[in-house]
Amino acid sequence: MQANHPTDTRSRWLALIVLCFGVLMIVLDTTIVNVALPSIRADLGFSEISLVWVVNAYMLTFGGFLLLGGRLGDIFGQRRLFLLGIAFFTLASLSCGIANSQAQLIWARALQGLGGAVVSAVALSLIMNLFTGQAERAKAMGVYGFVCAGGGSLGVLLGGVLTSSLSWHWIFLVNLPIGIAVYLLCVSLLPHQVTEAKPQRLDIAGAVTITSSMMLAVYAIVNGNEAGWISMQTMGMFALAIMLFIGFIVVQMRVSTPLMPLSLFRHRNVSVANVVAVLWAAALFAWFFMSALYLQFVLGYDALKVGLAFLPANLVMALLSLGFSARLVMRFGIRYSLVAGLALAALGLLWFARVPLQGNFLVDILPAMVLLGLGGGVAFNPLLLAAMNDVAPEDSGLASGVVNTAFMMGGAVGLAVLASLAALVSQRLLAVDTALPVALLQGYRLAFLLGAVSAGIGAVLVLLLMRESASDSARHAAVMH
Repeated sequence: MQANHPTDTRSRWLALIVLCFGVLMIVLDTTIVNVALPSIRADLGFSEISLVWVVNAYMLTFGGFLLLGGRLGDIFGQRRLFLLGIAFFTLASLSCGIANSQAQLIWARALQGLGGAVVSAVALSLIMNLFTGQAERAKAMGVYGFVCAGGGSLGVLLGGVLTSSLSWHWIFLVNLPIGIAVYLLCVSLLPHQVTEAKPQRLDIAGAVTITSSMMLAVYAIVNGNEAGWISMQTMGMFALAIMLFIGFIVVQMRVSTPLMPLSLFRHRNVSVANVVAVLWAAALFAWFFMSALYLQFVLGYDALKVGLAFLPANLVMALLSLGFSARLVMRFGIRYSLVAGLALAALGLLWFARVPLQGNFLVDILPAMVLLGLGGGVAFNPLLLAAMNDVAPEDSGLASGVVNTAFMMGGAVGLAVLASLAALVSQRLLAVDTALPVALLQGYRLAFLLGAVSAGIGAVLVLLLMRESASDSARHAAVMH
């Protein structure tokens, strides 16, 4: 492995800044859409259930191709794949921005997720290989972590500003100048041979089976209320999704270069971390989605007010990621830090589960937002450390990719389940002539409550099942700090 010329420190840091702008564009698109959802729904005629696909189409392809994107970088070169991913994501953003139908927007969002997966998977490897010294790498990873965490706060605020002052189309069109600038700067700043390409065989079968399985499962959940939960369509899709997932496991056992080596899950902490990632993501994405709808449809906030309402949570999350979380891990260990983060998030969701019809921001919204910001900021680093703590150093990147994939898939499935249950409650109340705001509120409350339960179960699993070596946790925390 070779970095850029050791003396050319300035170029490497400039390259890091450009790479982080590319990653920021991807991170923005996981949160910027939430604020604009009501506007998109009104403009394109989405139902509350089908609206979930504007979020899930992105998350499913992102999660489904994250591991494959990293493997493609190893085979064809990380610089080439990063540039290809940026170009693909930018073109998909243009398609989202000019979308005038539900189908076009959902397909374009899926293509955005594909480009985003390639960029995210390769960017981290590029940073690791550009900065080979431990001290420089720690600083570079700190900048990368701050961008990932801070991008959420920028996304909700920017989404509110663009939607209220222009239109929802601009939350996607804003990616065009950023994408073009990042592409041109990367062409001149990224070295051509950051790492040697390694000839490997692609696990296409693994990528196709797991992505198809997840998409079928989420589609069945999202449409379960309309089609009927025990209808032939719903049960058939669930059965096919299970068969495809079993096929994925079989493929991973047989191919020489599996997308997700099952041997990783022999390590208890890796298995626990991935289960917890699914539970935590289900709670987190449901919170983002449902609270944006609650603020707009029940409290009557406009898009800009919604963006500002999310700002406390995301700012707290970003600030904690700058080093406080790592210091907590060093002081109390991975297990207790992760339990504390998940417990704080569960409390925040419980606070949201009691929001009234005439909610007051300072009393009913702000405390919950701060608790969720604290929980997310504290839990993020120890979750990644737990996933990588037991594996060999050469497998740490793969372990990180696996837990990120579990996180995105958990978010997609969890959001589909909780949004469907919330819609079911609202529909049943509307059928007995309940006022619309009241019916919507009861559905949202149920989703928040189940999200709190999901985060709470994650905390209990960590407390009961996760093992920890004090020396390992201190060493990893020091590296991250």
